[in-house]
Amino acid sequence: MGAGRATQADVARLAGVSQATVSLVLKGDGNRVGDDTRRRVLDAINKTNYSANPVAQRLAGGRNQIVGVFTYEPVFPRGGGDFYHPFLIGIEGEAEQWGCDLLLFTSAQVEHGRRRLSGKARAHLGITDGCLLLGHSEDKQELVHLLDDGLPFVFVGRRQLPNNADLPYIGADYVRATHDVVRLFLTQGHERIGFVGELSDRESILDRLTGYRAAMRDAGLRPTSFDPADLTPDEILDVVLDNRLTGLVLAEAHRAEGLRTAAARRGLTVPADLSRAIQGQPEIAGGSAAHSGRKRAEGSPCRRTCRSRSWASPRSRSTAPRTAA
Repeated sequence: MGAGRATQADVARLAGVSQATVSLVLKGDGNRVGDDTRRRVLDAINKTNYSANPVAQRLAGGRNQIVGVFTYEPVFPRGGGDFYHPFLIGIEGEAEQWGCDLLLFTSAQVEHGRRRLSGKARAHLGITDGCLLLGHSEDKQELVHLLDDGLPFVFVGRRQLPNNADLPYIGADYVRATHDVVRLFLTQGHERIGFVGELSDRESILDRLTGYRAAMRDAGLRPTSFDPADLTPDEILDVVLDNRLTGLVLAEAHRAEGLRTAAARRGLTVPADLSRAIQGQPEIAGGSAAHSGRKRAEGSPCRRTCRSRSWASPRSRSTAPRTAA
C-alpha cells in the first residue's frame, strides 16, 4: 500500500478477502459474512485508516446516515427568541436517535443577502441521504429545479411553488390554529375582533388570515383586517378605535409592545380595554419568556402558533373601549 489514501482493495488484501466482502461489511450486511471474516475486515480497516467515500456508497445504492441542513439565513442563535433554535434542537435530537450525522451547509453562495443552493452547495447534496431546508428568503424557482432533479429534501413550512409544483414540506397548521384563537376570543365575549398583519405573499401570514376570516364568518361576524406596514403604533390604535375593536390577532409579535405603549399613552390598558393574541416568533429578552412579562400560551388552544396572549372579556359589547379624557 502506498502513502496515499487507503482503498477497499488495500483493506481486502490485508484481510485476505475479496473487495465484495469488504463492501458487505461496510454496508453492515452481517448475514452474508461470517464473524471471523468480519473481524478481519474491521481490523484491516483500523490498520489502514480506511475511510469509505460517502458519494461512492450512495452511487452503490447504500445509505451513509448523513442528513443535510440548509438555511437561507445565518443559523446560529443570537438570542432567546431565535427563529432557528427550536428547529435545530429537534433536528439534532432526532438525528441522534436515528444514529445520523448532520451536515450543515455553510459554504453556499450568498446573493442579495441570502444563500443559494447552487454550485458547490448543490453538489454537496449528493453526499446526504436527504436534506432539510429552512428559512424565510427561499428562491421558489430554485426549489422547483431541486424537485426536477429528483434530489430528496423536505422544506420546513408550507410554500406555494410556481405551476403548483408539489413541494414536500412539514409545517404548522396556521389556518386551524388562528381559527382556534378567534374562537377563544369569542368564548371570552368578544365580537369585534381585528386581524393585524402585513398582507404579503408570505404563506404563514396568508394562512393565518384565512383562519381568522373563516372563524369570524362562521360566527356570523364581519372580519376586519388591515396591513400595518406603513403605520405607526398610534395609527394602528386609531384604526382599532375607529372600528371599535376590543380584540386583536397580531400576526407578527414585534408590533405587540409598541401597541401596548401607544394604548397606555391614551389611558387604555391591556388586556382590560384591548385584548391581544400574539402570533409568530416572540421577542424574548434574556432568552426566557419570564423576562418578557408575557403569559405563555402553553396548554391553550393556540396550537403553538400563538406564543403569548393577553386578553379579558370586553367591558361592554355595545360600546367602544374607553379613551383618555
